[in-house]
Formats: sequence, C-alpha cells, structure tokens
Amino acid sequence: MPERERVVRMSVELPLWRALAGYRVLTALYAIGLCATAYDRFVRPWIAVGYYAVLVVWTLATLPRVANAASCTRRFLAADLAVALTGILLTPLADSHERIAGGGPTLPSIWTAGAVLAFAIKGGWRWAAVASTAVAAANLAERGHPARDTVHNVILVWVASIAIGYVVEVARASERTLARALEIEAATRERERLARDIHDGVLQVLAMVKRRGTALGGEAAELGRLAGEQEVALRTLVSGGLVPVSRDAAAGAVVPPVEVGDHDGPDGPAGPVDLRCLLAPYAGARVALAEPGAPVSLPPAVAREVAAAVGAALDNVRRHAGEEARAWILVEDEPGEVVVTVRDDGPGIPAGRLAQAEGEGRLGVALSIRGRLRDLGGGADVVSVPGQGTEVELKVPKGAVRARGKKADQ
Repeated sequence: MPERERVVRMSVELPLWRALAGYRVLTALYAIGLCATAYDRFVRPWIAVGYYAVLVVWTLATLPRVANAASCTRRFLAADLAVALTGILLTPLADSHERIAGGGPTLPSIWTAGAVLAFAIKGGWRWAAVASTAVAAANLAERGHPARDTVHNVILVWVASIAIGYVVEVARASERTLARALEIEAATRERERLARDIHDGVLQVLAMVKRRGTALGGEAAELGRLAGEQEVALRTLVSGGLVPVSRDAAAGAVVPPVEVGDHDGPDGPAGPVDLRCLLAPYAGARVALAEPGAPVSLPPAVAREVAAAVGAALDNVRRHAGEEARAWILVEDEPGEVVVTVRDDGPGIPAGRLAQAEGEGRLGVALSIRGRLRDLGGGADVVSVPGQGTEVELKVPKGAVRARGKKADQ
C-alpha cells in the first residue's frame, strides 16, 4: 500500500525560548559581576547580596519554566516581573544617591529585559507593552526624575520588546498557515491516491457492467444502465474533489485503469524487486517487451506503481486503439533514471481530446499515469500524432527511487 503523507509541524518558538533561557543566565551573571566590581561603593551592600542570592536561585530554578510556552504560565510571568521590579525599587536602598544620579545600573541591570521578553514571546506585542510599561515606571521611580539616560533605556526596552512580540505573532501566524498548507497537500495527495485506486478498480468494473449489460439486453440492460449512472456519479465525485491538474492539449490519451501491481503484495519481499518480473505478464501476441539483460531493481512500492502505470497505458491501447492494435514496451535502466516507454500503432489522439476527457472526470492520464509518476518524483510524457500511434514515456529518477524506497521501509 502506498504510504500516507505525514505532516511535520515545525516550531518557530523553540529557538526563542532556548535563547531566552541562555539570556537570563548570562545576564544574571553579568549583574553579579557589576555588583562585585562596585561592592565597596554600595551604601548597604547586604541588601544587594541578598537580592542577588534570590536572583540566582530564581533564575536557575525557573529555567524549566522558560523552556516552552506551555510551562511559561501567567503566574510565572507575573512573579518573574515582580522579581525584576523589586530589584529596581531596591536599588536606592542599596546603592548611593550619587551613583544613581550618575546613571549607575539598577540591581537586576539588563536581566530585567529577560522578564519583558518572556512576556513578548508568550503573549505577543500587547503583553510586551504591559510589561515594558511597568518596568519603565519602576525605572523612573528608582531614578526620581526622568533623566535622559533613563528615558533612553526605557524607550529602548519598550520598543524592542514590542517589536519582538509583534515578530513572534507574525511567526506564529506563518507557522499555522504553513501547517495548514501541509495538511491540505497531504490530504490532497491521499485523495489522489484513493481516486487512482477507485479509477483502477470500481470505475473499470462499472464500465464493463454497462457495456456487457447493453450488449445482453433485457434485465441486464437495466443493470447496465444503473451501472452507467453510478459510474458517471463516481467520476464526478472523484474529479470534483481533486486539485485541478494541468491540461495540456497534446498531453496524451484518456487512460482507463487496469488491475495490476498486485504481483508483489503487502506481504511480499521487503527488498528490491526486478521491474522486469512485474512487466513480463503484459507481454503477449500483440504486446512486445524489450528489456535489459540485467535486473532492473526497484523498491517494491515503486515497482508496483510503475507497473500499474504501464498497465494503464496498455489498457488505453486496448480501449482506444482496438483489440487488434499492437504495442511495444521498452525498459531502459539508465545511470540516473529508469525509463519505460509504451508505444502503439493505433490511430493516435486528436488534439484537445485529453483536456476534454479530464474535464469530463476521466482522469486516467492525470491519475493512473502522471499522478503515479509524480508521486515517485518522476514524470510521464505522452506524445501522439494522429494516424501514427501514441507513445507514453515514464521516467523515475534513481535518487527519487532510493528516497521512496527508504520511506516505504520505515
């Protein structure tokens, strides 16, 4: 079974929380260093020593609190800001008036900015504005008057914290948008895979019941009519739920599905399989298979998808070129890619027919061939000249094959 897409949610906040934790520790050490260098100039040094003891214990004990947004609660933010404000307001008691008037640092110094940044990362610019305003008021109260350097520092912290809070909000919105886009992409690819399975099984059976019922007549004709109605309804449902595929007027033919790709089931070998073994059953009186002399090893999931695409191309030959048409399968194991070409001698495809069929919900080429190869990291080219047949070339890069194989093994 093809693997389901997994959406990996990224976090833009984790590096910010880690940086904040490091900032708090470094700035606590910096504040202690400032105190040590000016210890003899403090009026009441024991107040500073007591505060720094509390600051160090608080900083180290609360490191888990600033590890992520969930652990950084509102109560913690309020207590953390209270520690910073207390240190600012204790500065006039511990330090001399001359040092304060001369622009000396507060007891917590730049550690205070860490408390404000926690508000910014947790709640955005509005929370940052509230916290920085409280810090500004405390700084003005500590200085006693709006000195130039105090106002400068207050404005710097206020603007920086609000800017960081705004950036965090934008980053969160971008993260949510990206996660939603990845979810939509994964869901779309899964719908395409399911649509291919429906296209390769249910729709084919309904089409066959419709044809056989019409041919037999009587009650079988009524059964065929009902099957035809269900086929149309199911095609509409499948085509309406998909992301529109590029419509190239000369891209190829409508490709009904074929029941292939079960040669190596889910319980089959986990190692590489030979693509030639999966394509060999297609060879017959009117289908020639040309293959390399050496094995064409592919991961089982990749080989099944390539074989299913080849089967869809051959079924297209039978339906649109007739039972008597001849087809050739050429397998090439190139150094950088595996190339499988399916060519027929039918009447070709009229210009614009593929786009018209796709609009009608007949998504054989879009899903059973191109969709499969696109999921493998490759591509499918369809070249058709009216009166000269059709050629379908399937390419799977070796790098994409290895990556797909590793994912399938996980």
